[in-house]
Amino acid sequence: MEKLRSINELRELRQLLEKETFKPDVLRARVCCGTACTATGSHKVIDAFRQEASNNGIDLEIVKTGCQGLCQKGPVLKIEPLDIFYQRTKPENVKWIMSYSFLGGMPYRQGLYRDNFLSEPVPLMTDVPFYKKQLRIALRNNGKIDPCNIQHYIAVGGYAALEKALSSMSPDDVLNEVDRANLRGRGGAGFPAGKKWKHSKGAPGNIKFVIANGDEGDPGAFMDRSIMEGDPHSLLEGMVLCAYAIGARYGFIYVRHEYPLAVKNLGIAIKQAEELGLLGKNILGTNFYFTVDIREGAGAFVCGESTALVASIEGERGFPRVRPPRLSEPGGGPWGFPSNLNNIETYACVPVIVEKGSDYFLSIGTKNSPGTKVFALTGKVKNTGLVEVPMGITLREIIYDIGGGIMGDRKFKAVQTGGPSGGCIPAEHLDLPVDFDSLVSVGSMMGSGGMVVIDEDNCMVDIAKFFLSFTQSESCGKCPPCRIGTYQMLEILKRITTGKGEEGDIEKLEDLGKKIVAGSLCGLGTSAPNPVLTTIRYFREEYEEHIRDKYCSAKVCSGLGMFRIEHDECFLCGLCKQACAYEAVKETRKSFFIDQDLCTKCKACYIACPIGAVKIEKQKRHKTGVKS
Repeated sequence: MEKLRSINELRELRQLLEKETFKPDVLRARVCCGTACTATGSHKVIDAFRQEASNNGIDLEIVKTGCQGLCQKGPVLKIEPLDIFYQRTKPENVKWIMSYSFLGGMPYRQGLYRDNFLSEPVPLMTDVPFYKKQLRIALRNNGKIDPCNIQHYIAVGGYAALEKALSSMSPDDVLNEVDRANLRGRGGAGFPAGKKWKHSKGAPGNIKFVIANGDEGDPGAFMDRSIMEGDPHSLLEGMVLCAYAIGARYGFIYVRHEYPLAVKNLGIAIKQAEELGLLGKNILGTNFYFTVDIREGAGAFVCGESTALVASIEGERGFPRVRPPRLSEPGGGPWGFPSNLNNIETYACVPVIVEKGSDYFLSIGTKNSPGTKVFALTGKVKNTGLVEVPMGITLREIIYDIGGGIMGDRKFKAVQTGGPSGGCIPAEHLDLPVDFDSLVSVGSMMGSGGMVVIDEDNCMVDIAKFFLSFTQSESCGKCPPCRIGTYQMLEILKRITTGKGEEGDIEKLEDLGKKIVAGSLCGLGTSAPNPVLTTIRYFREEYEEHIRDKYCSAKVCSGLGMFRIEHDECFLCGLCKQACAYEAVKETRKSFFIDQDLCTKCKACYIACPIGAVKIEKQKRHKTGVKS
């Protein structure tokens, strides 16, 4: 395509593509090619579709989309014009889908979504419970377009906001529209983007940067990755609008090296936008100039913090720096130039705000947290995946209505929000509205959008140890409160979970946690104790049980409890004896039993028993407190 030299040419191109792209009467398969579905074989499914279409003489259009959300059921795809949604599609299923849907005009029932084996299959994506309560703004094009085809993005309304801004809005108009929308940063802190933009705009100097933070190091989080993979032009358009508003000419997208598909698709998108005249010099025939470059991070979690990210962009080691100066001030950004930094999801929301107006965005969500939020729903929930919901929806709706409830219909225990530095929210707060302020009020935070569901089989002390071990290992080590404090907290947790906890350990954890929060240099340290402090707040009895009774009610922690074999349940298979490396399991003519003097409480016999005849119980104590 030729370079667009005016706003009118972009408008004419859009009108043409709206007519010629995605015609309603065309046979089409939109196949998810996000990282999750790619890993489960979506490209093999595409090859099978092409082969079957060729064999049957069918003109089939295949669209390789970004993440469609329901990662648990991948590969997923949608067939048009029948609008049929298929899950867990195998290459061998393709011939049946071709026969039933493209030739017969009816769904292939075995490939449809269903809640369980006995439930009625659901053919339409809009009727699948996972999608019913979702509202997509940041993910508006994921599942619709090929992220490597700029024509697809323009055909569904892409760059219309840029067209509006350059034709009828001044830079101040764009900035004020974003400010009125009260778009709060989706990276976790929730600081209003409009206020941040104004501060950057007011900084002295002719050189400014627009930076997109795509580092996203939280375990199990893939919100920003899915936007970069599935709709990179929405990010670019948001960055261009920000540059126009604050007077910047240069931009960086900071991406984790572990996101190769995101890096690839972003590179293609930048090249296409440059060739079409939407990036570079004299964008759409105006005097506006903006270029974007990609910077890959080496995988350090601390580089998600703004000053450490800037250091990494400069080629230095990712150490946080003391503020002030802020990034938006001289001396704060890369090489000392003022900069504006937002995360990927924040920028992806900007085109919608500029095109539809701030009132549209404010009509969604809550008063202080308008709009939507993308979450990576993971853990002990039936339907894991990527969800985007209006702010103010409750945790119960996300976990049960969208996620389908707890796996195996077990009892819900807690949900951890905000990534490894977030807090654990118990069942008593299931009806809590999900917004920035409500989550903070119960000791957690929004974070970038990680949401891990925990059930009755999880030990909360072990959960706290797991998340703290991650943040402790990812600490850059620059400031002593984070470097030393998190290590000391982790050592106490290790003692508690191995039966060596002592009276006073809980108080030590609370005291250390408060001091780390107060004394750490950056956001990693100030939030690292959150999982420990919230689990103590809501599940203190589990800590006390581990310390006082040397017992883990969830049967997760080794070194705790007394092991015995229930003779009435044991059918003498001998697997427990085979599993024991310390010969603590003894055999008689009619039974097996455990020698307590030899037992190391390693749980090998408990895990090996196929029928649950090995029991873990609290250790009995005499009145003097001595174990019996």
